[in-house]
Amino acid sequence: MNNLIGNKNTDPIGSETLDNISDATAFNKWMYSVISPYLKGKILEIGSGIGNISDFLLKDKHDVTLSDLRSEYCDYLSRHFNNGEFPVSVEQIDLVDDDFENRYKNILNSFDTVFALNVIEHIENDTLAINNCKKLLRDGGNLVILVPSYQWLYCRFDKELGHFRRYNRKSLFMLCKMNGLSVEKLFHFNAAGILGWFVFGKMLNNKQIKKSQMRFYNYLVLIFIMIDKLLFRIFGLSLIIIGRK
Repeated sequence: MNNLIGNKNTDPIGSETLDNISDATAFNKWMYSVISPYLKGKILEIGSGIGNISDFLLKDKHDVTLSDLRSEYCDYLSRHFNNGEFPVSVEQIDLVDDDFENRYKNILNSFDTVFALNVIEHIENDTLAINNCKKLLRDGGNLVILVPSYQWLYCRFDKELGHFRRYNRKSLFMLCKMNGLSVEKLFHFNAAGILGWFVFGKMLNNKQIKKSQMRFYNYLVLIFIMIDKLLFRIFGLSLIIIGRK
């Protein structure tokens, strides 16, 4: 996840949160399984962080380029994933760079899929970010976005992580439509997470998600998957949209 506030090379709260989430392997696998049907061809992951989702992509032998805004994460990704038989490409990408087309001209119109999980909410100018994601796609390519839902859930968790906003179905739909993307799918994810976010973030005003909380959540993932299926993904802590160029 990326935080576009302050120094691009420091992210103490985000880094610790990513580390805590890295232990929740069942949760990460669930998230990956939900988006994987929409990942095709040559793939770019925006905001790879420490590779919590990247690992699944590489195990499935996808043709994937990893990226992040922060140099510390890019360095980590290069060290962590370039020790096997096949080298992994890592790019440092700023979705709101003032000279985006010139800076990234070598990868424009290059990918069949661009996906960003828990990234766009960190960017104040989210319209520009989505427009630049579109520039990285080939015609007919998929843009897969996951963002936090429900502004009424905005709390200290969000603020500390550098979230500018949370989304609803209409705002996320319009964000893609105004950038000329056709919306193929739009659905919620992780209904059970709403209660935890409300209690620990909104009511108790915690500063960040703790490792113990993620481990507990990870233990119950199979139950939470069933809840999402029973509710037909009509509400959830996150929203996922699939846009097509």
